[in-house]
Amino acid sequence: MTTTISPGGIRLGLRANLPQFLLLVLVNALVGGMLGQERTVLPLLANDVFHLSAYTAALTYILAFGATKAVTNFFAGTWSDRYGRKPVLITGWLIAIPVPAMLAWGPSWGWIIAANVLLGVNQGLTWSTTVIMKIDLVGPERRGLAMGFNEAAGYGALALTAMATGAIAEHAGLRPEPFLLGAAYLVLALGLSAFAVRETRDHARAEAALHPVQTGTDLSTAQIARLTSLTDKALSAASQAGMVNNLNDALAWGIFPLLFAAHGLSVARIGVLAALYPAVWGAGQMLTGWWSDHVGRKHLVTAGMLLQAGAIALVAASTTFPAWAVAQILLGIGTALVYPTLLAVIGDVAHPAWRARAVGVYRLWRDGGFAVGAVFAGILADAYGITTAIWAVAALTAASGLIVALRMYETHPRS
Repeated sequence: MTTTISPGGIRLGLRANLPQFLLLVLVNALVGGMLGQERTVLPLLANDVFHLSAYTAALTYILAFGATKAVTNFFAGTWSDRYGRKPVLITGWLIAIPVPAMLAWGPSWGWIIAANVLLGVNQGLTWSTTVIMKIDLVGPERRGLAMGFNEAAGYGALALTAMATGAIAEHAGLRPEPFLLGAAYLVLALGLSAFAVRETRDHARAEAALHPVQTGTDLSTAQIARLTSLTDKALSAASQAGMVNNLNDALAWGIFPLLFAAHGLSVARIGVLAALYPAVWGAGQMLTGWWSDHVGRKHLVTAGMLLQAGAIALVAASTTFPAWAVAQILLGIGTALVYPTLLAVIGDVAHPAWRARAVGVYRLWRDGGFAVGAVFAGILADAYGITTAIWAVAALTAASGLIVALRMYETHPRS
């Protein structure tokens, strides 16, 4: 694991910064756990407690979460460059303080939507910042590996929490006990972020000093947004793939539990399926992030999107727990191939001087997929049924993989 010493004496590399890196892995696990408290319980809460019969109405919490998180991601990168990473991280945790109580005792669906607005801000600030801070620390050599650790921690904790809350809900009811886990995560994460995490902005500046002086490194935020969204083939292909990937996650979060419940599965078994996909996704990223550092990014992203499409089609075609379990495993593998690799693409292409803002723009598109997925899947499910909505998302995912194959260029410098 290479260590680089900058002209200012700051050490870049995973080994040189291992204690802070591992601390940020733990913090991001708590970020994922905050989201995991909803994955099993909230779709059932919409149906059983608040009696929302229309899928579009039931998925409004995902729309609120996704739209808020997407916009917050954009500003997280800019604010991290302007004010530093640590203040943004702490602010994200402070904003989340009311969320567990609102989910546990909110008297109307409006309270659940409001909680997800706050949760979207929390996730946008905290997850974006932990991504940026890890990229700062490890330097260019182990970017894929770093993103694999980051995303594995977040989604591994999400999976464990989804399974735990399903088990709790099976025995204690849908509210309030499942959401007490989120309250515990919040207290621990806020304490670690305030008292143990150190600022990493100087590491990004140190890496920038190692680069030869280049024209075009003083880009405006508007120019960075245009590059990441449209004009750079790798960045724009990554942005659309990220959006479709999280559109799939919105489907798995909001629609799959309702499909499983309609076929008579218990809350505990739904919790197992809800956990299986992010568990495989989370654990797989430990390998796929490292793998992308050795074989390149493009082919992993293409294969991952096409595998996701096949897995979603299998969900639509199946009616039994074993078949759905296989589909969730395949969906997790496909997502693991894509998720850290897309972040590594952004880190490969973006100059350190504007990388945090490029990450913010990419994550704006990626997490906008939650909102698009909630609307797209909800409207189709209301009009044509759940199965049709799932088939449509499978087709859209396959098309996204083909766009990556045709448009993205290889970004890893060793490839």
